[in-house]
Amino acid sequence: MIIITGGAGFIGSNLVAALQEKGLTNLVVCDRLGTEDKWQNLAKRELRDIVAPERLFDYLEKHAGAIKAIFHMGAISSTVETDADLIIDTNFDLSRRLWKWCAANDVRLIYASSAATYGDGDSGFKDFQTPDELAKLRPLNPYGWSKHLFDRRIARVINDQSEKAPPQWAGLKFFNVYGPNEYHKGGQMSVICKLYPQVVAGATAKLFKSHDPDYEDGGQLRDFVYVGDCVSVMLWLYDNPDVSGLFNVGTGKARSFKDLAEAVFKAAGMEPKIQYIDMPQELRGKYQYFTEADMTKLREAGYDKPFADLEDGVREYVQDFMAKDDQYR
Repeated sequence: MIIITGGAGFIGSNLVAALQEKGLTNLVVCDRLGTEDKWQNLAKRELRDIVAPERLFDYLEKHAGAIKAIFHMGAISSTVETDADLIIDTNFDLSRRLWKWCAANDVRLIYASSAATYGDGDSGFKDFQTPDELAKLRPLNPYGWSKHLFDRRIARVINDQSEKAPPQWAGLKFFNVYGPNEYHKGGQMSVICKLYPQVVAGATAKLFKSHDPDYEDGGQLRDFVYVGDCVSVMLWLYDNPDVSGLFNVGTGKARSFKDLAEAVFKAAGMEPKIQYIDMPQELRGKYQYFTEADMTKLREAGYDKPFADLEDGVREYVQDFMAKDDQYR
């Protein structure tokens, strides 16, 4: 049995699909579906159970001997959420409880961290995991801080051997992920998902102006990574239970928002039309102008599959999903 927390969400539902395609059938999703269309992320899947988050630990205890691994993708993932108590309760306290449960029951744990832990990038984007190295990072928002807080606690536990660890553990610092099944995320959807309806309607794409003299308008850089590649890394970890650690998950190549917008227009078969607008004042002091994953550590651990170029990933997302009547994986 495999548990996927946040399994109805964006990355989680893509992971559920890939695990089923791999031939695994005892899949259990822990999530809330709400009243919108989030359920459609799971509509094609065969599941053993769907468990509400408040019942998770009762379920774990009941099935302890049968659980092989937990993929912990569930989180408050909004970078603009301001309720820090809610964020800590979900992103730190719950993660700590899962860590301790997995360690006590010899269950493997693969969890979602975030590139938001790197803050403005002044300390670089190398996936160190010693307590002293992680202490140098300064996230820019409560979400990034909560993920960083858990990474730091795990680093301390591993460094000091102060607690038993799960037989395999991996924290994945996902960079700017895009792809199918993100439609429920509202303002937290990728720029691609926001732009495509505008592009096919013939509208001009709107991107933020730069408020940093080192970057031209639309020249802000991100490591955009296709969700299929994120899932591929998780499946590889599942197949390699001897690999543990904190790992970046990105392409290792930063691209501009202008590149991204042009890729959406190209995938839709239309000529680019881009307008640059002022960035909201409240975002300017918390804005990352550059992210780029250092992928050395994951490569040295043995992961050797290529990551999709931006144009290839956008084309697949647009043409195989968003342009179809059925947009879901």
